Amino acid sequence: MVLQPYVRHFKAPRMIYGYLDTSGRWCPHTRISDTVAIDRPERVTVGDNVYVGHYCLLDGTAGLTLEEGVQLAAWVGVYTHSSHIAIRLYGRHYLDVPEDELMGYERRPTTIGRYAHVGAHATILPGADIGEGAVVAAGSVVTGPVDAWKVVAGAPARVVGDTREMDEPYLVDPLLAKWHAEWQQDDPGRQVSP
Repeated sequence: MVLQPYVRHFKAPRMIYGYLDTSGRWCPHTRISDTVAIDRPERVTVGDNVYVGHYCLLDGTAGLTLEEGVQLAAWVGVYTHSSHIAIRLYGRHYLDVPEDELMGYERRPTTIGRYAHVGAHATILPGADIGEGAVVAAGSVVTGPVDAWKVVAGAPARVVGDTREMDEPYLVDPLLAKWHAEWQQDDPGRQVSP
């Protein structure tokens, strides 16, 4: 059909440049797709230089923090609550009970640390904090914390590597080494990778 290329053009997902954080702070270098669904945006904190790809779901129910430089590839789901027990317990009366009184309604805040990367189709479950510089492989299911600088893969995700080893060959370039160290040294309370 002749109109099909035009329809695709108008319906194509687009990146939105800049983000106004819930605190009112403008993040000029953050890019979030117009196809991203954010549940409870008032409980989602986003740093600058963050990238959230097409068709991601961000659940802010219990509090979600995406620190500076986080990258979420397409189709990533990040959850801070789960109602799978509560819905069975209450059945048809699930909506009759206020959310904060529901038994079996799990709520745990989640943080994804600075310059961590989450691959396409990964699922991050409630409370599964991801440390800075970590990488979650595409399709992984993260059920618990991921230490800084670790590479995890699988369902459930397991440690399969270390990003410092991945980065090492590139850090022979003095400018890259400087820029790599720069973001880590922004906060003197943080430990810099060896």
